[in-house]
Amino acid sequence: MSALLVKTCGPMTSLQDAGRIGAGRSGISRSGAMDGLSLAEANALVGNPPDIGAIELMLVGGTFEIVGGPARIALAGARMALTVDGAPVAPSTSCTAPEGATITIGGASEGIYAYLAVAGGFDVAPQLGSVSLQPRAGIGGLDGRPFRAGDRIPLRSAEDPAGPEHDLPPWRPDADPIRVVLGPQDDLFPPDAVEAFLGNTYTVSEEADRMGYRLAGQPIEHLRGFNIVSDGLVAGSVQVPGSGLPIVMMSDHQTTGGYPKIATVISVDRARLAQRRVGTAVRFAAVPVAEAHAILRAQRAAIAALPSQLRVVHSGLPSVEEMLALNLAGEAKDALAEG
Repeated sequence: MSALLVKTCGPMTSLQDAGRIGAGRSGISRSGAMDGLSLAEANALVGNPPDIGAIELMLVGGTFEIVGGPARIALAGARMALTVDGAPVAPSTSCTAPEGATITIGGASEGIYAYLAVAGGFDVAPQLGSVSLQPRAGIGGLDGRPFRAGDRIPLRSAEDPAGPEHDLPPWRPDADPIRVVLGPQDDLFPPDAVEAFLGNTYTVSEEADRMGYRLAGQPIEHLRGFNIVSDGLVAGSVQVPGSGLPIVMMSDHQTTGGYPKIATVISVDRARLAQRRVGTAVRFAAVPVAEAHAILRAQRAAIAALPSQLRVVHSGLPSVEEMLALNLAGEAKDALAEG
């Protein structure tokens, strides 16, 4: 059976898909990729559906070997240098690696999370409907843990991929505000504290991981203390504990909490926040629920359209048909014309 052999990897390298749905009632968070758009892009580049499992790398890259047959791979998300047998592969570009090839991924120079997808996906049995690792519950991934050297991750396909390689525009960092919907407990904060939350600039602290991002900056004042009866949390919930410093719940968040929630980061912008490194500035902007829904629908449409956005990567001269399609004569100019 063909597989990806892990030779080296970072301590948080794991298998992640779109996450498990419906397990929150049992105290198990959805987990899933920290950057779902980058996961979808990596999958699109190798011809997979957008939500199937890929290897999530956090800051640190790794070294892998293709065994048992060739495989088409692609890396998308945070900027990490990728080579196959020492040959560089451009960012967000697919590459067919032959059997025995060594895939080397460097540390992130921009962003945090990148996704290594393989055509056909990984042949790993889902648990509670997902292959995503949830280490606190000990489920998903391989044996409920992150990858380590010596692991063999079986592949679903050992066939030589047909067709050309493709690319997409690579990920770029941004400094735009992170959009939130206020509440559900913004009434437990003075009005000027809510305004300060939206007006201040925070930074990502060193206490940031797949469970939550604690932000550093001006503390937020509570109206009547910082304890509430524990209630449900969702990914994106912005809790404000006694320190007054907001904590944004991320993919592996706990499912209940006893701190008031001033806002909820909209689904689309959790990925943007996830890619911000320690010390990076974070500002918030409030949007109504209807706008948050519209933004989510637009992203889902964009993900569905990813296969049509793929660009063919040429390894040599284009074919006659491709050259004719370029309509090169349309740009020709009269040599005698002025200008």
